[in-house]
Amino acid sequence: MYLVKTPEIVQSLWPHFLWRVPTQEPILYLTFDDGPIPQVTPQVLNALREFDAKATFFCVGENVRRHPDIYQRILSEGHTTGNHTYNHLNGWKTKTLDYLKNVRRCAHLVRSRLFRPPYGRLSPCQRAFLERQYTIVLWDVLSGDFDQNVNAQQCLENILNNASSGSIIVLHDNLKTAEKVQFVLPELLRYFTQRGYRFEGLPAVG
Repeated sequence: MYLVKTPEIVQSLWPHFLWRVPTQEPILYLTFDDGPIPQVTPQVLNALREFDAKATFFCVGENVRRHPDIYQRILSEGHTTGNHTYNHLNGWKTKTLDYLKNVRRCAHLVRSRLFRPPYGRLSPCQRAFLERQYTIVLWDVLSGDFDQNVNAQQCLENILNNASSGSIIVLHDNLKTAEKVQFVLPELLRYFTQRGYRFEGLPAVG
């Protein structure tokens, strides 16, 4: 069970997380989790470049190690990156010390002050340690691209119906979501660009 739009009351309960960027300007913040991988990330980058859009990629350290050329392309094209642990760990199922070591291992490859926990799951102890060093980024809008019961058109509508100025939107550049993302991304970029929005990366320092 998940919420496409994170209610304001939920965001207010955990104010130490970055859920959205406070702005009245027509700016949206696309984020992509789990890459980089050669089957998806280059196509994502191509679509972003076509619309002169910037995004933030929360990278799994193991994938950065395997595909350093794609990671360098992300950086060279002006996008922001963030730490998504080295092995995509679930914080609720991982001992705190092991989790923090895994984050640090990723940090050797992904030099950023942004961190997003896989599945959005952190224990209070993990959070307490990580927020000393990172801006912990969650989201305002979940596309649902990871949900096998949601098709590509529904993913697109989830974004179009819920995103507004300052929204942090979650998509995934992984194999399970590839087909949906390749449909959704150009459509949402076209839709919002025609309406005067621009897409920026989250600042990598905080």
